Amino acid sequence: MIVAERKPMGEILTMVKDAKKILVLACRGCVSVCSAGGEREAEILASLIRIGLKKEGKKAKVSTDSLVRQCDKEYIDGLDQLKGKYDAIVSTACGVGVNFIANLRPKDTVYPALNTSFMGGSAEQGIWAEQCAGCGDCILHLTGGLCPVVRCAKSLLNGPCGGSVDGRCEIHSDVECIWQSIHDRMIRIGQAEGLERIAPIRDWSTATHGGPRKVVRDDLTVS
Repeated sequence: MIVAERKPMGEILTMVKDAKKILVLACRGCVSVCSAGGEREAEILASLIRIGLKKEGKKAKVSTDSLVRQCDKEYIDGLDQLKGKYDAIVSTACGVGVNFIANLRPKDTVYPALNTSFMGGSAEQGIWAEQCAGCGDCILHLTGGLCPVVRCAKSLLNGPCGGSVDGRCEIHSDVECIWQSIHDRMIRIGQAEGLERIAPIRDWSTATHGGPRKVVRDDLTVS
């Protein structure tokens, strides 16, 4: 899932300081799972905006609403029923949701309430960890399902750097050396011979280095 964190309130209040009708728009997708942008968080944020603006001697009507997702046109079209009821949208979606609203509603002012952090999973209660870089050329079948691109501090693809100590990263001692974990896992699942393969120089054109990426499924598109 996409993991995000709320921006500092001072930054958000600066965004909306001139708005008179503010809509705090929740997303019930990924960011609700990491407790950053769901309906509950949107209600809390709306209250904080009201209090913050009041302290600054400003008046504004702050309301809330939510969409199933803010990354699908069919759901964003639901904003049409709110036309004219706001002059600023504070989106609690990830950056993708903010982009979608800006693309599809060119006359609406939309602000991000969150800093989009990474794609990850829940390590334990209240802790989320990055697991995937979305590099576009997945090698998890070669590394026992563990990603060295994002989970190695140096993104090494041909094994550990040699600086790890007791299975911990030499750069971040509180982080496991992912190559040690890959080695141990490959042995456990009977694929240790795969560790002897030398990976070729990586072609990073499938990552973000070539600008925004797009996936087209001909079987799903409508002519």
